[in-house]
Amino acid sequence: MSPIIYSMTKNKCPRCHHGDVFVKSHAFTLGFDKMHEHCSHCNLKYEKEPGFFYGAMYVSYAMMVAVFVTLWVLNTWLFHLDAFPFIFLVLLGIVGMMTMVFRGARLLWMNFFIRYDRELDKI
Repeated sequence: MSPIIYSMTKNKCPRCHHGDVFVKSHAFTLGFDKMHEHCSHCNLKYEKEPGFFYGAMYVSYAMMVAVFVTLWVLNTWLFHLDAFPFIFLVLLGIVGMMTMVFRGARLLWMNFFIRYDRELDKI
């Protein structure tokens, strides 16, 4: 499995793959957005500088566009819903995936700048 995909799906530090990034392990709980400041294993500081995660907003936007396009293609090819049911389906999809996309965007953004180090995995 790719180190980026592993880090994103398991909520693990992008550098060592041991420490958790988010305090809560599940995306559908209150406090889903709370992050640890440092990795508990390799002591990596997750927020490299103030405003580091502003770039994750662009990643989140792209992920939400992908959700919309997927729903639009499904509607065009399979469901053939009218405008109002389709809008309801899109809103339901966006709200339902909001917490997962938030966390995924931050993890992906960190993985853009922090590379996996196999040597830290052995410690």
